[in-house]
Amino acid sequence: MQKEITPRKIKEICNGLLLTNNIENKFNNFVIDSRKVEKGDCFVAIKGENNNGNKFLEMALEKGASVCLVDEMPEENIVKKYNNSTIIKVEDGTKAIQEIAKYKRSLYDIPVIAVTGSVGKTSTKDIIASILSQKYNVLKTEGNFNNHIGLPMTLLKLKDHTAVVVEMGMNHFNEIRVLTNIAKPTVAVITNIGTSHIGNLGSRENILKAKLEILEGLKENGTVIINNDNDLLSNWAQTVDNYNVFTYGIVNKSKLIPKEIKEKNDGTEYKVNINEKEYEVKVPVGGRHFIYNSLCAIAVGKTLNIEPEKIIQGISSFKLTSKRMDFKKVKNDAIVIADYYNASYDSVKSALEVVKSYKANRRIAVLGDMLELGDFAKQLHEEVGNEVFKNNIDILITVGELSKNIAKTAKEKGLKEVYECDNNKEAAQILNAKIQKDDLILLKASNGMKFGEIFDAIL
Repeated sequence: MQKEITPRKIKEICNGLLLTNNIENKFNNFVIDSRKVEKGDCFVAIKGENNNGNKFLEMALEKGASVCLVDEMPEENIVKKYNNSTIIKVEDGTKAIQEIAKYKRSLYDIPVIAVTGSVGKTSTKDIIASILSQKYNVLKTEGNFNNHIGLPMTLLKLKDHTAVVVEMGMNHFNEIRVLTNIAKPTVAVITNIGTSHIGNLGSRENILKAKLEILEGLKENGTVIINNDNDLLSNWAQTVDNYNVFTYGIVNKSKLIPKEIKEKNDGTEYKVNINEKEYEVKVPVGGRHFIYNSLCAIAVGKTLNIEPEKIIQGISSFKLTSKRMDFKKVKNDAIVIADYYNASYDSVKSALEVVKSYKANRRIAVLGDMLELGDFAKQLHEEVGNEVFKNNIDILITVGELSKNIAKTAKEKGLKEVYECDNNKEAAQILNAKIQKDDLILLKASNGMKFGEIFDAIL
């Protein structure tokens, strides 16, 4: 049953100051973008890097917001004009939505699955949600709304849901600590520890520490689910005895391990033991990392006592969030793998392994800069160059200054056809001239490289 939060309760939670004469207004949804406000919404003014939501208070009120939270004192004429609305001054808009979300979460005694890790968070979250939806009414993080604003905004959408799957991202220490103490997960998932954000944290060991902050909000007797083939997570699991740890893996001995793996262009099949009975699993997306993601989701389903048949159905019917291993047919019957939402060494390596396993005329990799790697940037781009050669890429096109290290290493290894581009337009021109029938093309880069421009140019 939906648990309503009143403006009076918001004022209490945030220690706010009521600026109008009306504290009794009801509202439907929380909104932080004034352009998306609808009649009866609660608009929360957030100060971001580029915009200050307080400046759009009047726009939100004009569009019908019945409740508004601001952290700057508005002009007196606005308060007078909209005195029948509820306007509450809070100390900080971001902290306000976090505290309200924390309170709302406390009203629901339901499973909350929190997913973190260096790569694979979003696709793992999507598979978990697909399995849970076979039994529960699931609320999940949309896209990668996984930060200090995105996670509380997800939880504030709680209505008649009976389970939640949230993604937790981070760039620095103490960020997941904040998120987990809002979400209070009953199950914590750590997909792997790689090199994403290593420029900020300095080492994989520090990345592990930052990810393990997720455990600080874990409910008593909660379960931690980890990829046991990841070296740091496997070592960590052997040193703890104060958590319920559920392991999955393909190589290392784990509680959940697949056998008879059959990898195909359009997906993967394997067998796995659930509740002492063997089941055949069909994953509708190719690539070994999706085997890991599906195993993780099975572990969650098993932890929540979902029937094995429903677990299998949930995996077979899941759909990926866009821009992640998105297979699209373009001209000349070539296939493009659009995977340019983010990029790290680990995710590029996984994507190249998918390309290698795919039956195609030729394999073309268009790779752009991987960002937020700090002092490790040159080394990790060079390692990607090794992976390009190792995974039988026929043509390599790089975009950006850092990616020249990918090209240099690939050429040193013996790759003959390599093109270095300074921008997406140049890369698209080369690619358009090269595409042949039944080629497979990987587009992979950090989101900031705007590889969607290349994809649009080859449709």
